Amino acid sequence: MNKSYFETIKAVDGKLFHMPYHQQRYEAALKTLGISDIKNLQEYIKPPEWGLYRCRVVYNENEIKVTYHPYKKREVRSLKLLFNNEIEYALKSTDRDALDALYAQRDEADDVLIIKNLLVCDTTIANIAFYRLGMWITPKSPLLKGTTRARLLDEGKLIEADINANELRTFSQVALLNAMIDFEILDKCEFLL
Repeated sequence: MNKSYFETIKAVDGKLFHMPYHQQRYEAALKTLGISDIKNLQEYIKPPEWGLYRCRVVYNENEIKVTYHPYKKREVRSLKLLFNNEIEYALKSTDRDALDALYAQRDEADDVLIIKNLLVCDTTIANIAFYRLGMWITPKSPLLKGTTRARLLDEGKLIEADINANELRTFSQVALLNAMIDFEILDKCEFLL
């Protein structure tokens, strides 16, 4: 496959979740790349009828490949703050070398929290939200605009704002969000330097 991109889609007992958001992001990625041959992703996905699966849909301008993986959630209780002003990941590319390099620097933490130009972005596997004064706030400029993030913004359950790294201790709760975990409020989240 040439340069390729992917969607991670949750399937439970054969049912796919939030397909309109995945289709929308897939189409937006193709348009960004100047590709007009747009398929209906749902026609390519036939998940197992029993169990929780992560459907990985890898695509480029020529083909779509789907694989199914039993899902096991990664526990996150600590995030190491990593500052990187160069990282770009606006399209969900299969080339995750830059993210993997940051993840490798997590030391004792479960994952990293990427800080770009002093603003909070994402972890390596999820968008993030913080709770303060009755509102869940997600970074205005994430590395990747996730499908769960988009849906929760549309539903009015999140608001966008710039979050400076020095504000992290002012929030009372932290949540991770992605297609597999949806919106998970962490019981405990330690920020490590």
